[in-house]
Amino acid sequence: MRRGLKFVPLALLLAVVLELAVFVGVGRALGFGAAVLLVFAASLLGLVLMRREGMRAWRGFRSAATAGQPPGRQVTDGMVGLAGAMLLAVPGLVSGVVGLLLLVPPMRRLARAGVQRVTERRVSSMVAGDLFGPRTVRVRQGAPQPTPQPEQPVVVDGGRAIEGEIVEPGRH
Repeated sequence: MRRGLKFVPLALLLAVVLELAVFVGVGRALGFGAAVLLVFAASLLGLVLMRREGMRAWRGFRSAATAGQPPGRQVTDGMVGLAGAMLLAVPGLVSGVVGLLLLVPPMRRLARAGVQRVTERRVSSMVAGDLFGPRTVRVRQGAPQPTPQPEQPVVVDGGRAIEGEIVEPGRH
């Protein structure tokens, strides 16, 4: 995880360059005033939607918690909605398009499923079960696989205790 953090500044720089290039292209095609108005309208819409999505996420979480159901689906749906609204609120045409896509129900379901998969991989199975409920497992019928026989321990020096210390690989 930490290795990927060193690429964040480069990714942010590329995002800013992309936003500027798209803005200039739209400005040339539609005119500078229209491009500025488009960015302003998208940001205003994003700010309005942030409030709506935040309230929606909170209500979904509370209703799941009150009903005794795992809140993970409502939380991830709310996170995706808030991320979409925040991207729409950030001044920029590319981020606005990505934000709008995250608010469209089919894309929102895809993003929510992706967030859920990543979360399930990063937390223990017990926590994932508490968040998202029981996991579904596909079972395929077929010939049973032979169970591997456990390896017998290697006995050194007739089983007598040997003095020494344990040295981890790479640490001396």
